[in-house]
Amino acid sequence: MILNRNDKCWCGSGLKYKRCHMNFDEELQRFADKGYEVPTRDLIKSKEQIVGIRESAKINNGLLDLIGENIREGMSTEEVNVLAHNFIVSHGGIPATLNYDGFPKSVCTSINDVVCHGIPDRNRILIEGDIINVDSTTILDGYYSDASRMFKIGKVSEEAERIVQVARECLKKGIEEVKPWKSFLGDIAEAVQNHAESNGYSVVREFGGHGVGLDIHEEPFVSHVGKRGTGMLLVPGMVFTIEPMINVGGREIFIDKADGWTVLTSDGSLSAQWEHTILVTEDGVEIISK
Repeated sequence: MILNRNDKCWCGSGLKYKRCHMNFDEELQRFADKGYEVPTRDLIKSKEQIVGIRESAKINNGLLDLIGENIREGMSTEEVNVLAHNFIVSHGGIPATLNYDGFPKSVCTSINDVVCHGIPDRNRILIEGDIINVDSTTILDGYYSDASRMFKIGKVSEEAERIVQVARECLKKGIEEVKPWKSFLGDIAEAVQNHAESNGYSVVREFGGHGVGLDIHEEPFVSHVGKRGTGMLLVPGMVFTIEPMINVGGREIFIDKADGWTVLTSDGSLSAQWEHTILVTEDGVEIISK
């Protein structure tokens, strides 16, 4: 859609195009003319949408705080699920994963060698030494927020302690690469991959981050393996997750045929993941959900 200077801006702000996104679009076009991949307008969140995503994230962050305060040895992963579900619903939200493509629970609980999409189960009791990723996506008034955290149950092994720490460092390294108009998705990927591999670990490639905010999964796909200067240009208004899945052993994975969801490391090695939803701002990055 071609707009004149005095037309209403495409973003829905109600402002004239010249006072809103005209300079933004011209800058995007300059990058596109040089052959760079640039985001389409539907990947740029409006101010109103960003406010909605932030409000959703307040619930999502709160439930992960609550789980951190309560998760313990002897607790079943179904109890974790019920705790999360009740918190989301009592705050006016909807658990986005519940019944998503048939997923039966309100959060994912991925333990030890489970990479992601672990299904809460009343028969899976947490024991000392477990490491568990709890991944939650919340909908509030049609807006989505997404994050996951690792939790250590009692005293864990040195190997478990280290993979949890390095996975968190990988997330931090990726976020540090987000610089509006100056960085690319490939910059995030290279930073994550370099840090993981320099510590002797591998990075899962089949799953990655993604756009989020108006749906549970949006474009772009955010790989955690790649090369600097490649992929989509990062510009203000983009909202996406960074969520590296880091394995102690090889990067190979498989999906449990029994449930069609649970993703495990092929060699049985430990895996860890941290996830934030981030907003690219005019001068950097805002962590919305963590």
